[in-house]
Amino acid sequence: MSADVPGAAEPIVRLTLPDGSVREVPAGTTGEAVAASIGARLAKDALAVKVDGKVLDLARPIVSSGPFEVITAKHPDALELYRHSTAHLTAHAVKRLFPGVKIGIGPAIENGYYYDFDPGRPFTPEDLEAIEAEMRKIVAENVPVERLEMSKAEAVKLFEAQGDHLKVEIVSGIPEGSLSCYRQADFIDLCRGPHVPSTGRLGVFKLTHAAGAYWKGDERNPMLQRIYGASFLSQKELDAHLLRVEQARARDHRKLGKELGLFLFHPWAPASPFFLPRGATVYNALLSYMRELYPKYGYQEVVTPQVFDVDLFKRSGHYDNYHENMFFTEVDEREFGVKPMNCPGHFLMFAAQAFSYRDLPVRYADFGRLHRYERSGVTQGLTRVRSFSQDDSHIFCAIEQMPAEMDRFIELIDEVYGAFGFTDVKVGLATRPEKFMGTVENWDLAEKALASAFERRGRPYEIHPGDGAFYGPKLDFQVTDAIGRAWQLGTLQVDFSNPERFDLHYTGEDGARHRPVVLHRAVLGSLERFLGILIEHTGGSFPLWLAPEQVRVVPVSEKFEAYARQVLDRLLARGFRASVDAGNEKLGAKIRRGELDKVPALLVVGEKEQASGAVSLRQHGAGDRGSRSLDAVVAELTDAVSRRVIHWGAPAHPKQNPSATE
Repeated sequence: MSADVPGAAEPIVRLTLPDGSVREVPAGTTGEAVAASIGARLAKDALAVKVDGKVLDLARPIVSSGPFEVITAKHPDALELYRHSTAHLTAHAVKRLFPGVKIGIGPAIENGYYYDFDPGRPFTPEDLEAIEAEMRKIVAENVPVERLEMSKAEAVKLFEAQGDHLKVEIVSGIPEGSLSCYRQADFIDLCRGPHVPSTGRLGVFKLTHAAGAYWKGDERNPMLQRIYGASFLSQKELDAHLLRVEQARARDHRKLGKELGLFLFHPWAPASPFFLPRGATVYNALLSYMRELYPKYGYQEVVTPQVFDVDLFKRSGHYDNYHENMFFTEVDEREFGVKPMNCPGHFLMFAAQAFSYRDLPVRYADFGRLHRYERSGVTQGLTRVRSFSQDDSHIFCAIEQMPAEMDRFIELIDEVYGAFGFTDVKVGLATRPEKFMGTVENWDLAEKALASAFERRGRPYEIHPGDGAFYGPKLDFQVTDAIGRAWQLGTLQVDFSNPERFDLHYTGEDGARHRPVVLHRAVLGSLERFLGILIEHTGGSFPLWLAPEQVRVVPVSEKFEAYARQVLDRLLARGFRASVDAGNEKLGAKIRRGELDKVPALLVVGEKEQASGAVSLRQHGAGDRGSRSLDAVVAELTDAVSRRVIHWGAPAHPKQNPSATE
């Protein structure tokens, strides 16, 4: 902008390059020309430019001064530009192959992009193959990508002529004024841009699948077809991503849950899982593990109602802010709500009792069932359900007690995540937003306490400025699974709001009433979601201590079934979840069944084992461990369960849970 007249174009613009040097060029010079003046190689590699923080097409005229960067494939802004341009490439190919298809929107997303279409029928795998082939033809044509400025009326006329009613709807919602479209050969799309200069700069992509998607995400709108594509700046990155996708597909908890007999869903209880005996065993083992830790960390488990008068949720703010995600009913002509969270019930419990400073902190833990209405389009196996339980807790403490409570929580997080093999844990600290509840002094104290809990340990964390909730700052814990995917799990949230809303107080050392602060915390979060994540993290091969069936005794033939049952009795007496695979099938078939069922330990018994009181141990993922005394095997298994090791005995197979350690 001109130094003299704000808003006016300069006859000369001053561009500051990354090395600090300044280049003066006539206003209206294109980014491509500036890149060429810096170096021919740089101009050849350029995808776009960035002027004063805004990414522009290479052909856009530069009219204002400021910092100047050339965006090449190595630039942080390159990937989103590349992916969005590849989305347009997909739409171009679809329009060529299916001229009657209506086009919607195509944003860049993590690992690629999607584009929404109204084809009048679902896309088939054969369609996707044809579309991808056509995309590669357009890349080979190296078609220039041109920006077109036009009025709203011109854009409406253009898309009406093309028969693209979805685009007309989008344009109609844009305020009056000029807008932009992009043209590549015979294809024109509405877009703010920017884009790569030509289709020849694209090419590293793979169409992965198509799925139904409501227009604008609203289930009241028509169902469209969404084509997803993976897109990266190098073939190596794309190949690595596709390998991860293949691994994830093999580990999909919905697939493994069915194969291993863990859980099922039924349309009469949408998005609400039924846990079969084997799944319920794992589920209850998770609960038992957390319950075992609670006394150590000072938690008291409570049980609270599931249905409350809506006045409770009006006071907590859920009625106004979470109404669409709740289930309601009417009893005795009064409106009631099914609780979506445990905290309001815990506030009532605290408020109903008299506490002094000597009683604090009060730590309530609750595994009560929660119900939230999730739209059918976003529910997904166990990871997004309508009925679930959390390892939920609320800590009522004095402000000055927060640092110690945060230390205690981090110790709990470390112990629990280590037990499941999550060794790569990242932490984000979300700080005070513009609109907040409470005093600046208390916010500063809470944020400092959260940060210092990690600084004292020399552990890294990321600051997320302004991302705290209105009621207080928070910590979010993210784990990385065995194939490199990140999952949000634990959280610790400081709440200054609800102690005010519910008039919570305790009697201080001075005899006066004082307001506590509430710490909302979860380690595993939703038990259902955590189980889904754990199934995928382990590939269904649970650690010995958590496996639904820990040991299976396999007699070589029916002749040795009696001895097999003696071994079973010994295992059951020691508390193992065990069974016998009886019957006259061949030994190889039984062993294969045990491997498919992912039973950690198979104890094969035959004539030699019966004679010596031994068993032949086969460890899932490690194979034959040889013949050993039953006492030795029971001792090894008992030790592994008591210590909750991830891999017991022999080293695990390298493909099994490579990120986990004992």
